[in-house]
Amino acid sequence: MAAEERRRQIVRVARRSGSVDVGALATELGVAKETVRRDLRTLENHGLVRRTHGGAYPVESARFETTLAFRTTAHVPEKRRIAAAAAGLLGDAETVFVDEGFTPQLIAEALPQDRELTVVTASLATAGALAVCDRFTVLLLGGRVRAGTLATVDHWATRMLAGFVIDLAYIGANGISRAHGLTTPDPAVSEVKAQALRASRRAVFAGVHTKFGASGFCRFAGVGDLDAIVTSSRLPAAEAHRYSLLGPQVIRV
Repeated sequence: MAAEERRRQIVRVARRSGSVDVGALATELGVAKETVRRDLRTLENHGLVRRTHGGAYPVESARFETTLAFRTTAHVPEKRRIAAAAAGLLGDAETVFVDEGFTPQLIAEALPQDRELTVVTASLATAGALAVCDRFTVLLLGGRVRAGTLATVDHWATRMLAGFVIDLAYIGANGISRAHGLTTPDPAVSEVKAQALRASRRAVFAGVHTKFGASGFCRFAGVGDLDAIVTSSRLPAAEAHRYSLLGPQVIRV
């Protein structure tokens, strides 16, 4: 197998499985472990994967975006810890924006249900999960529904958001980096996220460690626009500190 085809196969496996292991790839591809390590270094230099000890995981980009169905199976214990910590930042907020995606959905489900709360969301899954709570008023943004994420976009959604003043926004992203801020592959998604931030008094980004250092096509916020970042302890403390120097509180759980 030629090097280019081997690397394409590595990316396909990483995107299908959520991560790859050097030893398993070497066996599957019939090459030495050092050959796989060189391939992973090359793929990382091209922004397609992020290497870890013994393997790598795929990086979302302008060309690749995972579906909601995939996100419900990847890093789930980590996402639940992050969601619980993010929900703990609710404070005295009475109106909340919950972004599309699985981690924001987990945040929504972790919000205290013993108080009145208005939740605005573009996510059909989040709206459905919260609609059963008697004390929550759930506002689902209108617009075109994206098949992969089951979330609404386009001018219907942004016009609704422009008419609100929201206490707290829980924001997700496909990537977050100190150089490029918060990014996502789709311009329509980017505009909904940007409008949600403009409408909100406070903003919290919640995401797993794999989001950090990655960047997509559309930038919708800078790190300094956030009040807090909630992630897992798998993000190194030194890197978390570098993000905190840009303004937000960084919480590792």
